[in-house]
Amino acid sequence: MKITIITVCYNSAKTLETTIQSVIDQTYDDIEYIVVDGGSKDQTLDIIKKHQKRISKWISEPDNGLYDAMNKGVSMSTGDVVGLINSDDLFCDNRAIEKVMNIFKKNIDIDSVYADLFYVSQNNIDNIVRRWITGDKRKFRKGWHPAHPTFYVKKKIYNKYGNFNLSYKIAADFEIMLRFIEKYKISTQYLNEPLVKMRLGGETNKNLKNIFNQNIECIKAFKQNNIKVNSFLYPFIRILPKLFQFKK
Repeated sequence: MKITIITVCYNSAKTLETTIQSVIDQTYDDIEYIVVDGGSKDQTLDIIKKHQKRISKWISEPDNGLYDAMNKGVSMSTGDVVGLINSDDLFCDNRAIEKVMNIFKKNIDIDSVYADLFYVSQNNIDNIVRRWITGDKRKFRKGWHPAHPTFYVKKKIYNKYGNFNLSYKIAADFEIMLRFIEKYKISTQYLNEPLVKMRLGGETNKNLKNIFNQNIECIKAFKQNNIKVNSFLYPFIRILPKLFQFKK
């Protein structure tokens, strides 16, 4: 069973090397690795070319943002399962993909797998700042949702239910998981361990304005997918549990 791992990047020279290395170090032996670059102006392309023998496919061209690049990667993918790892993230260990694929192989009816995620310092990937312990599946309206970098989905689900919705600027990952899991009720299984380290300082959480706008987009996602939610309470329900994830 083949898995496609997609990395999208733009001017990511500071962190991309670590991301690529964490993918090519994986023990699982049937990985299609796709890198989608948005036309970087720094040394990103040099890093991609350095590793191109271990990268299955890569492109570098202007895009319409992060989710447009992700859609390009999904369209290029030929794996049975598709996962994404961002250009400032890395796998926690070299058996991460093997663990994910073991679940798909043991239960051929499972549509998706998700796990836990660690946020780490920008300049020290061993310094864990926040632990996102996703836990067993609950209702999205209760503040639960998978950490998107740990969300692995069969390609046939994308083919059937669509790709990332580009009307969302910073919450298309939330919307697609909501659409897949709650609207179309795909099956999913929780892998109770951290799979990915994410550097703090990403686009979504870099300032209060973006956090506010993300919550607005999340409420829009509920409405667009005809899923009931309390629009007033939801931002508090979503944010409060995350405060307890930070290292004390």
